[in-house]
Amino acid sequence: MKTTKIEWTEATWNPSIGCSKVSAGCKNCYAEIMARRLQAMGAAGYENGFEFKILPERLYQPASVKKPTKFFVNSMSDLFHEKMPFDFLDRIFETIKNTPQHHYQILTKREHILQKYFSERVAPANVWLGVTVENENEKHRIDALKNIEVSVRFVSIEPLIGDVGTLNLDGIHWVIVGGESGVSARPMNPEWVINIQKQCAEQKIAFFFKQWGTWGEDGVKRNKKMNGSILLGKEWKEEPIVENIDFQTHRTIKDFLIVQNDDFTFTQNNHYDHTHQ
Repeated sequence: MKTTKIEWTEATWNPSIGCSKVSAGCKNCYAEIMARRLQAMGAAGYENGFEFKILPERLYQPASVKKPTKFFVNSMSDLFHEKMPFDFLDRIFETIKNTPQHHYQILTKREHILQKYFSERVAPANVWLGVTVENENEKHRIDALKNIEVSVRFVSIEPLIGDVGTLNLDGIHWVIVGGESGVSARPMNPEWVINIQKQCAEQKIAFFFKQWGTWGEDGVKRNKKMNGSILLGKEWKEEPIVENIDFQTHRTIKDFLIVQNDDFTFTQNNHYDHTHQ
């Protein structure tokens, strides 16, 4: 468990590691590359490289953090991997429920397992569930996410490697977009990004543009830091507001983010304010 450079979160927690490829977005997986490096360095837990592995010794790490923190869960894996035992998932979510001071952001490309797991379980109030959609072929993941009752539903469109077309974001609270980085990165067409930003604005969804990645807006390949994250003349770092939730009683955020979907105000700090009355 450690702090991270991922802009939309604050720290990572990996109670399991390792994964396998399921769609085009996995081709140049950063976690796989990192796992190979950690294996070469002799890091604990990475003896078998990127093979899936549960790490029970990490289960209670968040309990030692008293400061309210946003955790990206399983940055080095997919929490809903085919080899993940449901009883171990239950233990992970028990830790989440017992640490209500934190927010837990969970992303998956395995929406079918996500749905199966929550068909008989209730997500703790401090959980944010998301799916990755890298192109139009994977938009069905969004529909699956909408079927789950959860505090915050978000979509990560990163790496964006193709036009996603028209998006129905009803019931979605946050969209993150980013280009691919690394030596083998695939370029991202600026029109694809603008298309998503416009739809988020029209549907009043918080929009977070993370980066252009290795390929700049001008189509030139360079260091991703040099390419930055300016889109249409500004940075877009919007996030859903969730501070008013009573996590001690595990009150659902639904009243704030779904029922009041027609009552948005836009604050100066680039957050969508879902006003509850």
